[in-house]
Amino acid sequence: MHAMQYELTLPADYDMDIIRGRVSRIGHLLDDWDGLGFKTFLMRERGVHGSPVNQYGPFYLWNTVEGMNAFLWGGAFQGLVGDFGRPVVQQWTGLAYEEGVAAASPAVVAVRRRQQVPDGLPLSEVMEDAVREAGRLAGEDGAVLAAAAVDTRHWELVHFSLWDHDTPKATGEVFQVLHVSAPGRGELPRGRQW
Repeated sequence: MHAMQYELTLPADYDMDIIRGRVSRIGHLLDDWDGLGFKTFLMRERGVHGSPVNQYGPFYLWNTVEGMNAFLWGGAFQGLVGDFGRPVVQQWTGLAYEEGVAAASPAVVAVRRRQQVPDGLPLSEVMEDAVREAGRLAGEDGAVLAAAAVDTRHWELVHFSLWDHDTPKATGEVFQVLHVSAPGRGELPRGRQW
């Protein structure tokens, strides 16, 4: 399992209805993408849920590297690059994935929390803590799913969760969910990834 996200930070006066319209037009194109666990089309809007910025920031969990590469090197990602320029694409190796207690509900918001892996602690302990946190989040009321992943280049953890209401029991940056494409969600491996 591989996690991936890119963020397009937009001007403060940007009309975010343009992003909503874009997702409405193209969101369905990934509904059957081979190798994709899920893609959440996410947006932060200045002043909503405490966001200081306007931002488009889709988050992906991939079942296969081939599916991810076909997306990045094929026409789907090139459309975004052509419209907005080539963003930095962050990638994390999967640590844990859990379906939430509200797994069958539509997602309303997503929460992403990034944190540095602390020095001086055994990596096994830090990664086990991340796995437990994914399980804890998945068990909270309204949780649709939860995942944890790590970037070993920058030693950064990411905790990601989807919620069926707009008062999630998770800390981090809150995104509005515009659409979810989940062709391979059922095949995402559950629990600890090693």
